[in-house]
Amino acid sequence: MLHHVELYVSNIKKSSEFWGWFLEEIGYHLHQEWDDGRSWKMKETYLVFVQTEERFMDIPYHRCRVGLNHLAFHAESREQVDQMTDKLKNKGVKILYPDKHPFAGGKDYYAVFFEDPDRMKVELAAPGSNN
Repeated sequence: MLHHVELYVSNIKKSSEFWGWFLEEIGYHLHQEWDDGRSWKMKETYLVFVQTEERFMDIPYHRCRVGLNHLAFHAESREQVDQMTDKLKNKGVKILYPDKHPFAGGKDYYAVFFEDPDRMKVELAAPGSNN
């Protein structure tokens, strides 16, 4: 079981707004909060978001560079994937691979792929979606 993931972000306010509503929608709760960071927890696993120091902001994040490519979460159902897709669109969040949605991961892989404020790919996959 994964213990935690810590991500440095370019704007803690934007990231907290984005990740807070999404994570709470799928069952996480706010765990910790401090000036430069926040964490959300579900059971024993938590996600931490920390403001990147100004001196390290010269090279922006890109998921195709060495490092984290994306985070994928379990959805409860295909309906939850559809509902989340609508909410993401209403919030102006960029949906990735819109021409293949919701089967961008393959004909048996039902999911929504989207970007966080730093353009990290995030995925919400329905049950039975295995690659």
